[in-house]
Amino acid sequence: MKRIAPALTLFFLGPFVAEFLLGNLPITALPALIVLAPMYGGGALLIRESVRRVGRGWPSILVLGLAYAVLEEAFTTQTLFNPNYLKLNLHLLDHAYIPWLGMGAWWTIFVLTLHVVWSIGVSIALAEGLVPDRETTPWLARRGLVVTAMLFGLGIVITTAMTLHGDRYLAPVGKLVSAGVVVAALVGLALWMPRRAEGGSAGVPSPWAVGGAGLVAGSAFLVVPPSWNWWAVLSYLALFTVTVTLVWRWSSNRGRWTRMHRLALAGGAALAYAWHAFPQPPVLPAAPAVDLAGNTIFAIVLLIILAVAARRIARQER
Repeated sequence: MKRIAPALTLFFLGPFVAEFLLGNLPITALPALIVLAPMYGGGALLIRESVRRVGRGWPSILVLGLAYAVLEEAFTTQTLFNPNYLKLNLHLLDHAYIPWLGMGAWWTIFVLTLHVVWSIGVSIALAEGLVPDRETTPWLARRGLVVTAMLFGLGIVITTAMTLHGDRYLAPVGKLVSAGVVVAALVGLALWMPRRAEGGSAGVPSPWAVGGAGLVAGSAFLVVPPSWNWWAVLSYLALFTVTVTLVWRWSSNRGRWTRMHRLALAGGAALAYAWHAFPQPPVLPAAPAVDLAGNTIFAIVLLIILAVAARRIARQER
């Protein structure tokens, strides 16, 4: 059991971060973890194991995270194309709408980023931080990898069926084929992209500063209002440029960029989710007191995970 414990942790950490820490689901919906784990957790675990088995690193994880995001939002929920998702009148595609694509630039960037950074990136970083001695080694044998793939497929089928039960919308075939080509191209890029070269002499700030940068960047992304339309899109692109440039420069210095820095970056982004959950109303009805209590408990759970991971990393580095 101890051997696969990190895999089980990530399997349930994925949906916890993606839906509960974000504030989408209240604590009363916690049993839904069982239903959500195959898709969210299975996807994150499958990505992590695939990348570690071929000896690739975080660039490959994030590219596969983007493939996962397109797969979920183009095929499973179809929010990239559905003008009225689940008949909720959310107007997701109205902001920075692109007529010739039939898609909304704001929503596309927003929802894909949520999955790449938080559902996949943060979940994997937190799980790996809890086992620093096994951070870059596979956690599953081949049989476990096959089971994970089957669970992930089952999760996609269940989520798609639930979506179609609430909304019979089907995207045009041309859009689905194009999305499938994008997913395949991203998978190929992630698994065959060259390994990042060693070296780099850029200065690296303290883990606390890196964590603060992750918190600021994550918070800035979450508070940009969709009503800004194309200005929101430009704000995202500017934020991405600055954040990616800084993290790329810092992490290029392998001598100073440590496990603690990676945990701090993920922890800062996760804390942005945690505070944002308080003003955000959940998608399922819940009494204000229950919602407040749930968000508080989820934030405390995150702090405990960060504290345990930081202690284990410090012990490992000593």
